[in-house]
Amino acid sequence: MNIAPSLIKAATALCCFCVLVGFGVRDTTLGQEAPSYGPESGTLVIVGGAAGSAILQRFVEMAGGTNARLIVVPTAAGNSNVFGKLKLYHEDEVVARWRKLGVKDVHMLHTHDPNVANTEKFVQHLRKANAVWFDGGRQWNLVDSYAGTLTEREFHNVLARGGVIGGSSAGATIQGDYLVRGDVAGPQIMMTADSKHMHGFAFLRGSAIDQHVDTRNRWDDLVPVIKQFPNLLGLGISEGTALIVQRDTFEVVGRGKVAVHDSRKIYQPTEKPYFLLSQGDRYDMKARQILPPE
Repeated sequence: MNIAPSLIKAATALCCFCVLVGFGVRDTTLGQEAPSYGPESGTLVIVGGAAGSAILQRFVEMAGGTNARLIVVPTAAGNSNVFGKLKLYHEDEVVARWRKLGVKDVHMLHTHDPNVANTEKFVQHLRKANAVWFDGGRQWNLVDSYAGTLTEREFHNVLARGGVIGGSSAGATIQGDYLVRGDVAGPQIMMTADSKHMHGFAFLRGSAIDQHVDTRNRWDDLVPVIKQFPNLLGLGISEGTALIVQRDTFEVVGRGKVAVHDSRKIYQPTEKPYFLLSQGDRYDMKARQILPPE
């Protein structure tokens, strides 16, 4: 019996619709539900400051070692100096430490102008990259330059093709969804009233990421943020410590601790409203539970 091609096409479309609507959106490549927090593919390396050689080396290895195609973004360090003049960056200086680690194909990406960041010419190297690293500074500088532009979309595309995105300090916070310390008046302000600087690039969705929590005694600083936005997962990361994120799971690496602010967890009156994870600990953000050792 011959079945008209149009009927086959219609039946196929109906089946796809049933999968999407009736059973939830799934990652058809892996046969798994799409992640709620992390990227569907690719890896995040989120460092709480003072990224040491071991963490940087691991980042390079995940990006392909000496064959990595790396983009380094120094923009968080400032778009202008204290006198209001545009700040200049020299590529050789920005990429020097990565070349020492053996990365040959490495380029700096920087502009103060979002109109430039929205051009094909500006993203030509980024389109070919399989790794991006964000240097530290003030995270709102990154928002001013890249939010809503072609460049921001291409950052996400690096993950979509299985690449690695990392960053330290401001380069950690920008990877979250809600942007803590995004006020231009100073980093002591956790929640800005300026809507322009309330959101990061959301590589890690549904999160608020703080850094330097140990050396600057910031352990409790995410508490009012999570109280106001209880659906967020708060992550306070120590210096020399990183989260390695794949889909909805992260592993802690490095010398310090990570404070996980989870409003769904029941805390005792004598407890802080967060708990601590250390080197080797693994956490399922979707299930909100600590995973057993591998």
